[in-house]
Amino acid sequence: MNVDRPTIAVVGAGAVGGYYGARLAQHGHDVHFLLRSDYETVRSRGLVVESCDGNFSLSAKDVRVYDDPRRMPGADLVVVTLKSTSNDQFEKLITPLVKDGTVILTLQNGLGNEERLAELFGAGRVLGGMAFVCINRVGPGRISHTDHGVIRLGDFTPPGRSPRAERIAALFNASRIKCEVLDDLRWGRWQKLTWNIPFNGLGATFDLTTDRLIGSDDGRRMVADLIREVIAAARADGVELPESLVETQINNTTTMGPYRSSMQVDRQEGRTMEVEAILGEPLRRAHAHGVATPILEGLYRAARVVDGARGK
Repeated sequence: MNVDRPTIAVVGAGAVGGYYGARLAQHGHDVHFLLRSDYETVRSRGLVVESCDGNFSLSAKDVRVYDDPRRMPGADLVVVTLKSTSNDQFEKLITPLVKDGTVILTLQNGLGNEERLAELFGAGRVLGGMAFVCINRVGPGRISHTDHGVIRLGDFTPPGRSPRAERIAALFNASRIKCEVLDDLRWGRWQKLTWNIPFNGLGATFDLTTDRLIGSDDGRRMVADLIREVIAAARADGVELPESLVETQINNTTTMGPYRSSMQVDRQEGRTMEVEAILGEPLRRAHAHGVATPILEGLYRAARVVDGARGK
């Protein structure tokens, strides 16, 4: 990877990819965005970010946007922020961007994303990361960032810190994106699931914002019990998470206000929800290890019903 001036491709530049890519571009990096529905708007008007860390915008002449990866340059760093429901598009969207030395960083939710990328492009290219951020697309070419924002990333294989991961983290940190390197990516994936499973899963299934999910004793108990099931599933999968995450995740969520999780937004806007990556794959791993997760199992079935009822 070219460490002096890397060419960066953001694949799936919705709320998350649009925000982080825009921060990198704001700080002078060579960023190229692959867009879908917002392509014409951003190409003609640019990108606007309303952020708790400072509002900014990129004019149309300052943002490089594409609707076809074949027109994009080869990248030193490909940042994948597609919804996991679009993972069947990996080969089509990413292959034109790969050259010698290309590194692929997925910032997607759930489990199984790194494995699929490794199958297609080689495990040595792949890093994974978790974006802990409250962010929504509020209109074409408009992103609202209301809380948090840290990225935690690590190599897929071999596990542990690497100079490459440290360089990528330094690139983000220099662009006003707090970024930390993980000693164990699998630990990071399961730790993020202690938030995503209760708040994405319950938020989408009940169509409730985060404040309403923890706004009653019953809601807090359900969230806490789900987190405990995730901790048990992670332990069976070889990842030790502290019991203190129950209170930590609930307390961290109180600062978000009436936040709509990404799965709730997808439900409301008629898009396929990330049921399999966020709920299904963790449940299957729990089953494989003989761990009972009855609340997660019920939530997964309910989310599938909600998703299927919308004809997806």
